[in-house]
Formats: sequence, structure tokens, C-alpha cells
Amino acid sequence: MKKQTQMMKLFSLIVSGCSLIFFTLPVFAQDHSAQTAQSITATSPAKPQVAEPVQDIPQVEISPEQQKLIGVKTVKASLRPLQKVIRTVGRIEADEGRQATVNTKVEGWIEKLYVETTGSHVQKGEPLAEIYSPELVATQQEFITALKWTKDLADPKAQKVQGASPELSQMLAKDAEAILAASRQRLLLWDVSDQQIKSIEESGKTIRTLTLYSPVSGFITQKMAVAGMKVMPGEKLFDVADLSNLWVIADIYEAELALIKVGDKASITLAYLPGREISSQIDYIYPSITAETRTVKIRLKLLNHESKLKPQMFTNVEIKINLGKKLMIPESAVIDTGKSMVAYVDLGNGAFEPREIKAGLRTDGYIEVLRGLKLGEKVVSAANFLVDSEAQMKGIKPLTK
Repeated sequence: MKKQTQMMKLFSLIVSGCSLIFFTLPVFAQDHSAQTAQSITATSPAKPQVAEPVQDIPQVEISPEQQKLIGVKTVKASLRPLQKVIRTVGRIEADEGRQATVNTKVEGWIEKLYVETTGSHVQKGEPLAEIYSPELVATQQEFITALKWTKDLADPKAQKVQGASPELSQMLAKDAEAILAASRQRLLLWDVSDQQIKSIEESGKTIRTLTLYSPVSGFITQKMAVAGMKVMPGEKLFDVADLSNLWVIADIYEAELALIKVGDKASITLAYLPGREISSQIDYIYPSITAETRTVKIRLKLLNHESKLKPQMFTNVEIKINLGKKLMIPESAVIDTGKSMVAYVDLGNGAFEPREIKAGLRTDGYIEVLRGLKLGEKVVSAANFLVDSEAQMKGIKPLTK
């Protein structure tokens, strides 16, 4: 019995010890984990920053032997004087500032013509036609009567004979002078010259017909007057144009409008005068665009000393515009893919880089480079299509910038 009791006590102690170990073990583990975490945090180094990957420059490699075999040639991108040449077609026209129309301001009939045909040359002040107008004759008669009345009232002897008082004579004299001035002014407004009015005063007789004179020297471009026809006030009888100075009206495309300005020099040639070049300059740029052709009209002036140039002749117009020095390469060095312009830059040691460029103006086989190349860089100017084929087969494409 004693042995069993002792065994029972020993078993109880063992169970109690195991329970104590079981319940106290998580506490020790928790403390150990916390301590471990703190030590790791204190001793672990900072994470290094990952550098962004550098994009490799695309290159196609062709050995010097292969370059000689396919005929690769290179040229440096250089500064060259850029000159844009605009070529267009023009038409000669009469100077609008040197044209005049001859008409009459009274109703009447043409009794005589001094110019019989269109195209006749007349000088300024040369008579063109004579017109009979009953209204004009009546006004002249009124002018002669008023002139005679004024002279009579101004004579003291005539006043005594008439027996008029000084006050009445003064009033009548003022009325006569007013009528005389009004009739004189009417004749002047009807284009009766001062010389003709003076002749009427001296002779005391009316002039049957009114003579029309040419206002400018030039050619009769239109003639509507016919002998015996009735004319009304304002009706056109002659058109006279001075052709010693002419205009050339030319068309410039909308895309080229920004390149030109008033004063730019131009060269004009005609099929009528082969081998002869006439110098001129832009005198005026018209403010509107022709909707059908998308062109702007410009005006140039010409001297026509020998009268060889005729209105409505066609001309060739060439305008040279200097745009200064620009970075340029040959047009053969540029491949137009439809979406971009590509040039192959020689990097040396048989390596070529496809590079997108932005192209500008083209002239004389060269193209302006606005972006993508630097001064002095070498580009492939011959066999670049073979270089491009090699790059396409290897899947090498230019970097997008």
C-alpha cells in the first residue's frame, strides 16, 4: 500500500511538471520571436534601388568588306545655304491705275469721230469725238445772255438811259452775276474746258458740238462709240489704257505663301522673247485665296518701253528666296517609310544606327534636317536601302524619340 501511494504521488508530480512546461512554453517562444524580429530589423541592410534599364542603341553591323561590295557611301551632315526657288506661271495685264473711261455727261448725238478703230494710240488731250447736245447749246445761250446783261448793268450810261434807280440797278447786277456764274459752272461740270468758255465769251456765239478729249496717253482698248449714235449721260464710249507699265498676275500655292513677301526679287521669261530675262519684284500679295486651286495671286510690275509686251500674254515667273544656312543632307540619304523619315548614321567600326529625323525644305537634291542629326555626323548616302533591308531582316528599328 505504501508503494502504491508513493507511485501515485510520483505520477502526480510528473503530470504537474509537464503541465507547467506546456503552459509556460508559448510565452518563452513569443519572447524569443520578438527578440529575433527586433534583431533582424536592427541589423538588416537597406534594400538597394534598382536602376532603370538603359535602352540599347539599335545597330546593324556590316563589315567593311561587305560595305565595299554593296557600295555603301557616307556623307557628313553639314551647313549649306538654303535657297528655295518658286516657279509659277503668270499673265500680263494692264495697270489698273493707268486706265481711263471716256463718257459724256449730257444727252446728245455723236456727229464726228476722230478715232475709228480699237487699238489706236492716242495722246493725252487728243480729241476723240464731237457730240451735239441741244441742252448744251441752250446752256451756252443762257451764259451769253447773262454775260451781256452783266456788262450792260455795269455801264453807267446804260443805267441812265434805262432810268433805273441805283438800288434797283445794284440788285439786277447781282442777279445777272449769279446767273452768269451758275451757267459757267454748269458748262464746266459738263466738261467744257476753260479755253472753250473763253472762246464763247470773246465770240459771243455758241459752240454747236462738245469735243471729248483723251484723259491719258495710251491705246484704245474698247470702242463703243459709232458716228450718229445717240448717247446718254454716263454711257461708256471709249476705254483708254496706258501700256507703258504693265502688271504680271501669278499664282502661288498656299503651302508656299509663308515664304514670300512684298519686295522679293523675281525673274520673268516669255516664249515671245526667248533667251531674254526680265527682272521684277513682288509689288502686292492679294488678300484672298482661290478656293478651286488653293492659290494666292501676287502682282509684279514691268516696264514696257518698246511696247513688245501685250496684255494677256503668259509668262514664266521664278522667285528665288534665300533662307540662310541650314543643316542639310542629300535626299538620297533619307528613307521615307510613309510614317517617318529614317537615316542611317555611321557609328564607326561597321556599325550603323537607324535614326528618325524630321525633314524640312528640299532644294537642289538636298533636304533640311530639323531634328534627329547633329552637325558632322555621317549618314549613309548610297546603298542605304540595302542597309535598311539588313536591318529589317534582323528586326532592328530606330528608337522612337
